[in-house]
Amino acid sequence: VNGLVAMIDNEKITTNEIMEHIKGPDFPTAGLIMGMDGLGMAYETGRGKIKMRARAHIETSKNGKDSIVITEVTYQTNKANLVEKIAELVRNKKITGITDLRDESDKDGIRVVIETKRDAVPEVVLNQLYKHTQLQDTFGIILLALVGGVPKIMPLKEVLTHFIDFRHVVVVRRTEFELREAEARAHLLEGLKIALDNIDEVIKTIKESKDPSSAKSGLMNGFNLSEVQAQAILEMRLQRLTGMEVEKVVTEYKEVIKTITRLRGVLDSKKQRMDIIKEELLGVRNLYGDERRTEIIPVDT
Repeated sequence: VNGLVAMIDNEKITTNEIMEHIKGPDFPTAGLIMGMDGLGMAYETGRGKIKMRARAHIETSKNGKDSIVITEVTYQTNKANLVEKIAELVRNKKITGITDLRDESDKDGIRVVIETKRDAVPEVVLNQLYKHTQLQDTFGIILLALVGGVPKIMPLKEVLTHFIDFRHVVVVRRTEFELREAEARAHLLEGLKIALDNIDEVIKTIKESKDPSSAKSGLMNGFNLSEVQAQAILEMRLQRLTGMEVEKVVTEYKEVIKTITRLRGVLDSKKQRMDIIKEELLGVRNLYGDERRTEIIPVDT
């Protein structure tokens, strides 16, 4: 949302400037994105690759023994399969610096503990795990969407532009619909107001008519009303003839006219429409936004 708002405020914004707001993919399993080159390529061209790593740290126990503790895994990694893979590497002696492996995960989160031998360097063991397991993985990014019904790979800025254009169409169509509804209501209220201003003549016209059809024609011809207005008058209840009800009609009519003026102003002003898009986007952000989970490590290591 922040990226979209920045684009609305500055149509000449660059991809790098957008990336100040849209930093990169944010995976539900958190983890680390290693390096910015893949992100830059993906957002500039629509295609790129990023290197993901699980989040791990070294813990030293009171007896001086080191353990590698994994607290976040890469996206789409099955934790049970990961633990089994590590155990298999130990059994096959592809990794020799591990003495014990425990899954201590609970409702509070992931915690896989890998105890290392006293003579092993835990950082070296961790690098071996990155190499042979899904503790490190590569993800491809393809910014693919349907444009005019045709699949198209696009840079980030073009994707966002199409989304803003879509929201613009939504706002225009919604405003046009609301305007039609308001104008129809205003037209009906104008007819009721004419009837209430000329209530004695209206009642006389209705009483002297032989049937509803001729009453409707009499009202249309006698007071220059449309068929919709005449029908509304015929369906009007007697309670609408009280002073309070007359005032309600007048008050509603004034409010509807204000609404019509506002809606026409929106349709006549692109700036107003873009402000509405911005306001609605910020509303979504404030309602559903949360803190970023996946950390981006700028320098590839």
